[in-house]
Amino acid sequence: MATVEKMPMLAEGHRKVTEDLHRLKTIERPAVIDAIEEARAHGDLSENAEYHAAKERQGQIEAQISDLEDKLSRAQVIDPTELSGDKIVFGATVTLLDENDKPITYQIVGQEEADAKSGRISYNSPLGRALIGRRVDDEVEVTVPSGDRYYVVSKIEFI
Repeated sequence: MATVEKMPMLAEGHRKVTEDLHRLKTIERPAVIDAIEEARAHGDLSENAEYHAAKERQGQIEAQISDLEDKLSRAQVIDPTELSGDKIVFGATVTLLDENDKPITYQIVGQEEADAKSGRISYNSPLGRALIGRRVDDEVEVTVPSGDRYYVVSKIEFI
């Protein structure tokens, strides 16, 4: 029997996925159904570009709905403020020192929530995988598209 892989996410990420699903079901799906009905009213469907475009969009919306429902069904919502310890885990906020002792802070989050520009990296990213399980003062080497990077874990917080 296959096991269902849980998908860790923060409460904020869970809320965003739920909102996206709600928007697709209550706004986008009815709008595309109306567009299909309107295009059908124009007659011959074999050469009706509006109809084919609306049907294609309907397929995309249904696929997105299915994907979001799957993510929500496997969601494991984690509150970092309830975590503690001296190891880096999902939800931890980590301060690293790079080769020039410049501090960089990242929070380890789920794939849906990742945004490196705002300091949120996925636990599945190369750096995220390299950090999980590390402790303060551990050295971390990670290979990224721009080359090898070296960091030292300076601080671990659960905020």
